[in-house]
Amino acid sequence: MTAKTYRNSLTVALLGLFLATSLLGCGGDDGDTEVATVEKTAADKAAKAKTDTKKPKKRESIVLGPREPYVAGSSPETERSGEDWPQFLGLHSDSISQETGLLDEWPADGPPVLWKMRVGSGYAAPSIMGNHLVLFHRQGNEDVIECYTADEKKWLWRETFPTDFRDPYGYSNGPRCTPLVTQDRVFTFGSNGRLSCLKLEDGEVLWTRDTNEDFDIPQAFFGVGSTPILEGNLLIVMVGGQPNAGVVAFDAITGDIVWENVGTDAWDMKGKPGADDPKLASYSSLVVREIQGKRHLLALMRPGLVSLDPQTGKINFAYYFRSRIHDSVNAAMPIVVDDQIFLSAAYGVGSVLLQVGADGQSVEEVWKNKDSMRAHWTTPVYHDGYLYGFSGRHEVPSSMRCIDWATGEVKWMTDEEEGAELVNPRDGASSIEPKWYGRGSAIMAQGNLIVLGERGALALVPVDPEKFSQTSRVKYPEMKYPSWTGPVLSRKRLYIRCEDKAHGGEYYLLCVDLTGSAGT
Repeated sequence: MTAKTYRNSLTVALLGLFLATSLLGCGGDDGDTEVATVEKTAADKAAKAKTDTKKPKKRESIVLGPREPYVAGSSPETERSGEDWPQFLGLHSDSISQETGLLDEWPADGPPVLWKMRVGSGYAAPSIMGNHLVLFHRQGNEDVIECYTADEKKWLWRETFPTDFRDPYGYSNGPRCTPLVTQDRVFTFGSNGRLSCLKLEDGEVLWTRDTNEDFDIPQAFFGVGSTPILEGNLLIVMVGGQPNAGVVAFDAITGDIVWENVGTDAWDMKGKPGADDPKLASYSSLVVREIQGKRHLLALMRPGLVSLDPQTGKINFAYYFRSRIHDSVNAAMPIVVDDQIFLSAAYGVGSVLLQVGADGQSVEEVWKNKDSMRAHWTTPVYHDGYLYGFSGRHEVPSSMRCIDWATGEVKWMTDEEEGAELVNPRDGASSIEPKWYGRGSAIMAQGNLIVLGERGALALVPVDPEKFSQTSRVKYPEMKYPSWTGPVLSRKRLYIRCEDKAHGGEYYLLCVDLTGSAGT
């Protein structure tokens, strides 16, 4: 499969046709192709356990680079100072940006919109490296990986892969996983399980593999939704394969399997809910942190948390953490502060704070509370001993709140309108628009939380454990329900994405200037 770039000899007519198709085809449904049932035998899987496209001939020609070079000003082709946002939840996968020079209060009509465009379906946030914005979305029966300039949305290249994924619950059929971008590579993980590596410069496909063909993966509730992570030259993925391929490390350069581990026997599940559930994968993305002087790969999977050595896949410890409800998910990421780990989930689970033992091979509960924080799909933000996040399974009666890290005590929470009723238990929408945000996402920058509510309200909330306040609030016309994709901040530009479900599933991506002007 050959990437299309400006250097290709595309005709003006073909380019025009592509642009027209993008504008007209992004907002509708994803096509009528039904999911095919594939009979898999052990021999088939063994034969397919390899990459299915070309590999680079010279290993040394591909420069992935360690994670540390993701620093302000290190990326090419950028004029504004600031940070990259190259992966899910930002530079350090914690929803925190160190950028400054942002507005502390917004105009009544909000910060200026630099540009906007209709895009395909999905919940994947864009990723930014320098002036490259990588968008992963679905158009018709294709998963589309596109690259634009982040400042002016100038189109650079496009690559596509066929997909027949259908969400069993009627949600979007597009990608959920955010692209992972290095200084020269792009990694994507589609909702149908296709894992791919492309060149950032021109979109050339270096390797791709179908994890559903390579592994025995039970059908998930909403497709694939755990974004991979890079640790050195290992691309680590929550695959969810049985019997012991829950987590798999691939060589990021070649796509070959380096190690695989984690089955249901990692947890003591005898007599517990889910003991007979074959699902291993969750919707919580992976994170690597240093704990007790050692690197830990943390995966909050469907049965619970597991810690592994990221280089070998050896299990350090596991902690059972899941709902009694079958139709439930773990989606918020583990949060690590020093040698403690915070976990949270909705569906009646709540939160727990774990203390990792001095040997790094065990955990003990510091506190456990079913009510203080029930994070659904968004991960709370930690700052100076407190967590700020959204608690609740449905729009009603979810709230934004602050809790004490050490004790789990609720410091404050937003109050929502009384009388709201749940309209659709499947997507969680209520009968009236929330007073504040309902469920939402938040990132932190310059002492403020930039909040995006699920109905499209964008707000500025000071980071303050003593009280809740809202400095600014705006709702752009394009931002509708559901706005479930978290905000992205890079070089003082905020990128927000939504779906207008009430009008046939129109999806939009907006770029907002948080300096208050279009200047650099």
